[in-house]
Formats: sequence, C-alpha cells, structure tokens
Amino acid sequence: MKNKLGVVAGIGVVSLLAAACGSSSSGASPSTSASSSAPAAAAKFEGCMVTDTGGIDDKSFNASSWQGMQQAQATDPSKITVKYLQSTSSADYASNISAFLGQKCGIIVTVGFLMAQATQAAAKANAGAKFAIVDYPKFPQTNIDSLVFNTVQDGFLGGFLAAGMTKTGKVATFGGEKLPTVTIYMDGFWDGVQYYNRLHHKNVKVLGWNEQTQSGEFTNSFTNLTMGQTITQQFITEGADIIFPVAGGVGLGAAKAVQDADNSAGSQKINMMWVDTDGCVSAAQYCKYFITSVEKGIQPAVKAAVLSAADGKFKGGAYIGTLANGGVGLAPFHDFASKIPPALLAQLGVVKAAIISGKIVPATKSPV
Repeated sequence: MKNKLGVVAGIGVVSLLAAACGSSSSGASPSTSASSSAPAAAAKFEGCMVTDTGGIDDKSFNASSWQGMQQAQATDPSKITVKYLQSTSSADYASNISAFLGQKCGIIVTVGFLMAQATQAAAKANAGAKFAIVDYPKFPQTNIDSLVFNTVQDGFLGGFLAAGMTKTGKVATFGGEKLPTVTIYMDGFWDGVQYYNRLHHKNVKVLGWNEQTQSGEFTNSFTNLTMGQTITQQFITEGADIIFPVAGGVGLGAAKAVQDADNSAGSQKINMMWVDTDGCVSAAQYCKYFITSVEKGIQPAVKAAVLSAADGKFKGGAYIGTLANGGVGLAPFHDFASKIPPALLAQLGVVKAAIISGKIVPATKSPV
C-alpha cells in the first residue's frame, strides 16, 4: 500500500480499523444492537498524524512526533487514541490530511516544513478542524498550532563544543534540504565555532556551511543514506574529524561513514553529533561516535498539542522551544561524559547561560 495506516495497539483497535474502513466487524443486525435506552459509550478523542516522507521510523522528527502522540494517548488510553498515515511522497500530503478530515480526527498533526502548504489549505477549508504542525512558523489561521524550535541556540552550543573537541582544527556540517528549519541548525553550529575561535584565538574551520553566505552542502533528501555517507567521506578526506548532519535519517549514512573510518587502520579518530533526538537512543548502534545530540523537544510539544485539543483547551498560534524553556538543548554526553575536558564543559555552561540571558545573540533570528 502506498500509504500505511498505523494505529497504536490497545483497547478498541479492531473497532477503530473497522470505522476507518467504513464497515462493521460484528455483522450484527439492527435487532441485536444495543438498546437506545442503554448509556452510550463515550467516544474516544482521536489524535491523527501525517508523516513526512522520511517515514515513521526515521530516527528523527517523524519518529519523535509519533512518540509524542503515543505519550498523549498514554495519559488516558480510555479517552485518547492516536494513529498515523505515512507519506511516501509529497503528493500524499493533501490526500492523507483529507483522509483524516473524513475520519473526524480531533486534531491532525503534520510533520515537517514541507507539509506547510497542504496543512494551511486544509485549515482554511475546514475552519472547525484543529491542526498542529511541527517545524513551521506561525500561520494566520487560528486553527493551526505551530510547533517550532529555536535550534540556532543549541546548534551554537554544538558548534562551540565541536570546536573545543576537534583535533584536526576542522569540523563539518551538511543538510538534507535547504529549508529554514535545517539551516537554522547549521547557522547555530557555524556561529558557535566562530565564537569559540574568538574566545580562544583559534582558527577552527567549518566545512559544508557558511552562515554569512548561506551556502553549503545538501543531500537534497532526508532518505538517501548513500548521499549522506558520500558527503561525510569527502569531509573526512578533507580533514574534518567531527561531523554534524542535519538531515534526518540521512544521518545514518554519515554515521556509517564515521564507523568505516574508525575501522580503517591508522585513520584519524572521527566522531559526530546527531540531530533532533538523542542519537544514543534513536541510533544506538552508533552511540560510541556521538559526542552529543543537538535536540528539539518535539515529543513534549506534540504531546501538549494533542492534550490541549483533547481537553478542549486548543489555541492556535505558536510554541517556540528555547534553551530557557527546555524546548531545545544538548543531549547527555553518554560515552563522551568522561572525555570532554572539565574546563570546556564549564565554558559550555557559561555560554548557555549567556544565550539565555541575551548576552550572546546568535546571528539567526528565532523561527517565529
């Protein structure tokens, strides 16, 4: 099937699937149906999610969004149920949203910057429906809740840390597609390296991106692992020893290239940083190479959006995740906890506090 309908396992799954297909699972005749005098079962609130083309298990923003949906259901499984439709191409966005509109979902969550046009069109045409979109700035429509993250802030921390950890004096980043929600990470990473250079009178180079010219390397895909591996291999050849892919699942290709370099006799030790989620959880097989992950708090943001709709408290507008509110940040250091110099860790804490207070202002503005 081009679109795969995923439904969380639990009470009422069979009836949900039957309702979605427009057929009865019991085949009961009207004479054997429940009496009208019996108390009616309370209808469950349905939270529905449409993935981007990366798929439900992209180890990145689709997977994190789905976890947020599941966490919302877990708060009250008797009241809330969640499901998803998977988009295999951009042509699926509108039809998947339309399918969920037909199923009278309590909220439709769409994932990714590329889904903005289809989401806005559906919201305009269905003023009574409720929507949330991950990674797109605020819409004028009051029935859309935009969930955005000021990742220039934690990207800055990632760049500062990478500059302090490199042995070759070269670090690298690349993107999936050249979208604002991608380049904001890369801007922050670049800015963080430059700040480290000024503070320490160093000259660490950033391969793959220049914040000032807004030019750099992109795979033009969030699914082409081979491209991620190829670009990373080129960076390693050019001397970079820390790689930061901002490309969703394509980062797995980068991790494979880092692993291959590690397995090559006499090669320079190469490490990397993951994006969106804690890589040691979402891509645990490569954890030994992840200094940290530059995260978005997608799970709690999606969970909150679903619960607000389920509780009748939905308000359109925008949620902005920041360092101050915990909506963005660096993941635990895992295997690198004892490898990062204490002085560098202390400086990282000072830099974080300075960003929160406004003493340090990264070049790129907040996404809203």
